[in-house]
This record gives sequence, structure tokens and C-alpha cells, in this order.
Amino acid sequence: MKKLAALSAILSVVALAQPVHAAAIRDAASFTNILNRNDDGSTGQVNLGFSALINGTTYTQTYVNNNGNVTFNNPLGTFTPAAISGGAFGPIIAAFFADVDTRANTSDVVRYGAANLGGRNVFGVNYIDVGVFSQQNILNSFQMILTDRSDVAAGDFDIEFNYDRILWEAGTASNAPPGGLGGTSALVGYWTSPTSNYTLPGSLVNGALIDGGPNALISNSLNSNVDGRYIFRVRGGNVVSVPAPATLALVGLALLAAGTARSGRRKTQG
Repeated sequence: MKKLAALSAILSVVALAQPVHAAAIRDAASFTNILNRNDDGSTGQVNLGFSALINGTTYTQTYVNNNGNVTFNNPLGTFTPAAISGGAFGPIIAAFFADVDTRANTSDVVRYGAANLGGRNVFGVNYIDVGVFSQQNILNSFQMILTDRSDVAAGDFDIEFNYDRILWEAGTASNAPPGGLGGTSALVGYWTSPTSNYTLPGSLVNGALIDGGPNALISNSLNSNVDGRYIFRVRGGNVVSVPAPATLALVGLALLAAGTARSGRRKTQG
């Protein structure tokens, strides 16, 4: 009995030491359009299914970019993330701005589309089981959902980021060694106007956003009680005030290094 009690105590300690794993991705089957296997590609303009007011302009279409973001004025093939606070990319919503590469045989493709969920029009993008440059078989799973909130006011909408697994943060063309850790790490955030932009803490910081990191996306939340879910409310064309992310589980990986600025070199295709 003593041995069983000791074993039970050990197992309890081990269980507590494990990082919290989110199950935040939802309604993934609702988004069925496919962005074919590629590296740094984008869709053409695709319909949101509702009107979104951003910085004084009403948009009904967006570009879905392979590298973890959507843009509204032009497609974006940039593969190494850089600060978005200056508005260099125009309006951008970035669930995980990094070098997604869906050409590896284990990677799925990016899927997107308009749907109606819970009586609201939404536009979703699934980056579920997506690889990293160059064709590495390391897979992240995350999702972006934009939800029509014209019930509040015309053009209002919500941004929702969902994370289930983040194992890599950068590709080899962004100075990371094989394995996807290091280099210029991913960025999460948005730019909707010069006065309405936000970068999630841990962005561009080595080791911060990955599973087990100090700002792990799967074990924090924002405006949500679901691990791995971050919600921002766009009202009158700008995002309303953003509180600090709530930490739902603290895990002990230290920061490895500060992120660097975007490299301007060309990518060597693999």
C-alpha cells in the first residue's frame, strides 16, 4: 500500500508538471476552400461574407496569406515577420505571422471560407497541421475566425485566434536552424489603424510563444475562458482596449533570446 501511495504521489506531481494543452480550435470543418500547397503564396481577394469597417474603409473581401495572416489591400508574401505597429503592411490580422510551408508530405494545406456559426456570419482560416520552411515535418495548428457584429453597429466585427499546438516559431530562411526554433520568431497581432494596433507579448522573442514557453499561446487567453483563445473586438473601425493576456498555466522555459528585425534577403527555396 505504501508503494502504491508513493507511486500515486509521483504520478500526481508529473501530471501537474505537464503544460496545459489547449483545444481551442473550433468549427474547423466549416471552412472548406483550399489554398493549394505552397510556400509564401496567397489567395486572390475572397469574400468575407459580411462588411468589416477598418480605419474608415469598409471591406467585404480579404487576402488569405499562407504565412499566418490576412491582409486587406494587397496579398502578402513576406515570410520573416517584422513589427506591424508602423502599418507597413496596411490593415493586417496575424494569427501567427511566420514562414508557413505546406509542401511537406505531412503538412495539411491552409483552408478558409465564409460560414454562418451560431446565427452570425463568420470568415475563418484554418492553419491546422501546417509545416515550416523548408518543407520540415514539424506541424503547428492554429486558426483565425472573424465574426460579423453588425448587431452592435454596421462594420463591427470580432477577431478570434485559436491555438492547439505550436511546436515551431521560424523557418530556416528566417535564421532558425532546422527544427524551427530560434531565428526571427513569429508575431501575433493586428494593425487596423495608426492608433489601433497590437502585438501580443512574446512575439518576436525566441521560445516565448511555443508550447511550454513563458508566453505559450496554448496556455494563455484573452477575453476568453478557453485556453489558447484570444478575442479582440473591433468597434467603429478600431479595436477596443486590450487587457493583458490571462495566464492559465505557467511553465518554466526561460527566454532564449530577443527577436531580431526582419531580414531583407531573398529566400533560398528548398
